[in-house]
Amino acid sequence: MTLQVPRRVLVLGGGGREHALAWRLAGEAGVEDVLCAPGSAGIATTPGVRCAAVDPMDPAAVVALARAERVELVVVGPEAPLSVGVADALEAAGVPVFGPGREAARLETSKAFCHEVADSAGVRMARARAFSGGAVEPALAFIRELAAGGAGVVLKADGLAAGKGVLVTETVGEALAAAPAFLEGRPAGAPALVVEERLAGPEASVIAICDGTRAAALPAARDHKRLLDDDRGPNTGGMGAYSPLPDLDDAAVARVVATVHLPILEAMRRRGAPFRGFLYAGLMLTPDGPALLETNVRCGDPETQVILPRVGVPLAPLLLAAARAALPAETPAVLPATGDAAVGIVLAARGYPQAPRRGDRIDGVGAAGGQGALVFHAGTAALGPDGGWATSGGRVLTVVGRGADLAEARAAAERAADTIHWDGVHRRRDIALRLPPKARVPA
Repeated sequence: MTLQVPRRVLVLGGGGREHALAWRLAGEAGVEDVLCAPGSAGIATTPGVRCAAVDPMDPAAVVALARAERVELVVVGPEAPLSVGVADALEAAGVPVFGPGREAARLETSKAFCHEVADSAGVRMARARAFSGGAVEPALAFIRELAAGGAGVVLKADGLAAGKGVLVTETVGEALAAAPAFLEGRPAGAPALVVEERLAGPEASVIAICDGTRAAALPAARDHKRLLDDDRGPNTGGMGAYSPLPDLDDAAVARVVATVHLPILEAMRRRGAPFRGFLYAGLMLTPDGPALLETNVRCGDPETQVILPRVGVPLAPLLLAAARAALPAETPAVLPATGDAAVGIVLAARGYPQAPRRGDRIDGVGAAGGQGALVFHAGTAALGPDGGWATSGGRVLTVVGRGADLAEARAAAERAADTIHWDGVHRRRDIALRLPPKARVPA
């Protein structure tokens, strides 16, 4: 399988996920130049990576940059530019882009649309119903209906919420009390809230490179979404991740691709909105087999930071082939992975996720890298010509340790994270600590 390698690549975004993408692509043979827009001072420290102060939410500006730099592939990192049609604009300009068009991006921008597509594709999801703005009483009635059947309740805001628009309720009273806030002030006639039955089991992330027809999965990962140890506290964008998963082997991942990704691709083709990009399947590994919790239309964060170091084949040519709707027929359903493991620990600012504080001086970034850890910048700012970093966002850094197995990788990540300090730094200390037993998930 010989594929063309793009020499000049533009990565859109400026967070930890985009830092990992730029790092990975810049390190691959044949890739001569990686440009990141807008990038960040932290991303710009990566050898072979430049940054350009261009707004990824401005499709015309992105097209102009791609043409001026003669890029051969654009990789869209975050979901927001996809929601405003940046991929559509690049495709119309003849620039290869890995990322779905606006209509296909609705798989993430609307939870209700995700359920609609999954239902038409025969993909298993939790029992759910969507409610428009102001429809408080019907939503409360459905919550009571789920509770009467013995089910727990999950409330999901319809629309982009940066991974934080989900409330997993513990009691029916909590669900009934919280639901009105999702609906009040939202326009009637448009989905505002999806009420779902709460499923039980460990979660997993299976992200596939898709060309509209074919799909090839990256190594599976597990995200830790809650703010505090032992999965307590509010949902966040993600406080850490690990890969591989003892309870989701390659055979099980291949079944997920066959039963989730490929049917969704077919459903999107039938709708006239072929999906080319990273299709993220957030799964619950229930006793009856995997169930789809959500789809995203980009790589996860912080999953990307632990997945990309483990991809065992060149990534850039696969992304270019997928952008051209031309993944070879012999592309495996699950891409080969390295034989090691990776654990990522997110370091967050004081006050995250409600009101993160900015401007605290960070110490120890260089020391963490000196231990062999990968340090990906998500919310940092350079302190000036003398060097150094300050916090400039909620999730500030992701520290990734690697090792022969998850225990070794976790120890490496913990040691490296221990070297980094600022006033109010927050992290979980149980990422990949309690691992599930090795098991093959039912089909």
